[in-house]
Amino acid sequence: MPDARVIPIDKGEQPPRRTAAAADAVAAGASRATGERARSRRSNPLLDEPAAAPDETPVETPEWERRLAGALAFVRRRLTGDVEIDEFGFDPELTEHVLLALVRPLYEHYFRVEVRGLENIPGEGGALVVANHSGTIPLDSVMTQIALLDHHPAHRHLRMLGADLVFQTPIVSELARATGTTLACNADAERLLGKGELVGVWPEGFKGIGKPFAERYKLQRFGRGGFVSAALRAGVPIVPCSIVGAEEIYPILGNMKTLARLLGLPYVPVTPTFPWLGPLGLVPLPSKWIIEFGEPIATEDFPVGAADDPMLVFNLTDQVRETIQHTLYRLLMARRSVFF
Repeated sequence: MPDARVIPIDKGEQPPRRTAAAADAVAAGASRATGERARSRRSNPLLDEPAAAPDETPVETPEWERRLAGALAFVRRRLTGDVEIDEFGFDPELTEHVLLALVRPLYEHYFRVEVRGLENIPGEGGALVVANHSGTIPLDSVMTQIALLDHHPAHRHLRMLGADLVFQTPIVSELARATGTTLACNADAERLLGKGELVGVWPEGFKGIGKPFAERYKLQRFGRGGFVSAALRAGVPIVPCSIVGAEEIYPILGNMKTLARLLGLPYVPVTPTFPWLGPLGLVPLPSKWIIEFGEPIATEDFPVGAADDPMLVFNLTDQVRETIQHTLYRLLMARRSVFF
C-alpha cells in the first residue's frame, strides 16, 4: 500500500464556504426553532412578552373612558399647578374646557348663532375686532369669543378689553382675567396687539348695552377713538364686527336710576320679565343671532405718528362706526324674524 500523502493545513486558511443549499437548510432550521419558541411563549403565560394571536384585533377604548381620563388629567394638572398662565392672567385651558363650555349650549342651541365673514379674521398675527354692544348683560362679547375659538380655522382666542366695573366686581374679575380679558386701556391693548394677539373691543361700553329698546341697533358714540390709536401704533388691521340678535334678549323698557346709584351700577334695567318674575326674569329670550365680520381696514400704510393725529384718528373711528351701522341695517332688512 503506497504511503499516504500528508497535506499540511495552514492555520490562516479559511474553512470552505457553505453551499446555497446548506445555507437554506440552516435558515430553515433557525426558522423552525424561532417558531417553536414563539409557540412555547404563547402556551406558557409565565414567559415574558406573550405574543398576540394573529387574528387578534385591538379593542377600542370607550368614549366615556377617554373623557374620564381627560378629566382626571385636567384635575391633576390643576392640583399640581402644571398650567400655563400669561402675564395678564389668561388661562387658555380653563377658558376653553370649563368656562366657555358652560355657555356653549347657549351659543349652539339657544341663540343658534350664525357666523359670517370668518375669512376676514387673519389666521395669525395681531388684529383688532371692533363690535357693537347691546343686550343689557354683555353676552355678545362671550358669543363672539366662542365663534372665533370654535369656528375659525385657526381656533383663535379673542382677548377682550373690559370696563373698570368688570375688574372691580368680586369673582367676576377673576373669571374675566382667566378668560383673557384685560382692562380697556391703550397700554394693555398695544401690548396684546404687539404680541400678535387677536383683541376685541366694544367701544359703546355701558351706553350700548344699557340703551332702551326703542333705540335698538342705533350705535352710540364710540368714545375718543383710543382703540384706533392702539391699532395704528401696532400696525394691525381693524376688523368691524356687527352683531344682530343681542338687542332682543333683555328688551330694556326702563331704568331704575335711584337703585342703580345706590348699588354703584350704570343702570338697573326694567324688562318685560324683570323684576316682575324674580329670578326667572334673568332668563334671556331665545333670539336668533348673526355675527358678521367685515372686511379688515389696513393700518400699516399710514405714516409714522398717525396715532397722534386727532383728525385722522377721528375719521378712522367714524369709518369703523359707519361700517358697522350699515352692516346692521343690512342684516336687519334680511332677517325674517327675531326668533327664527
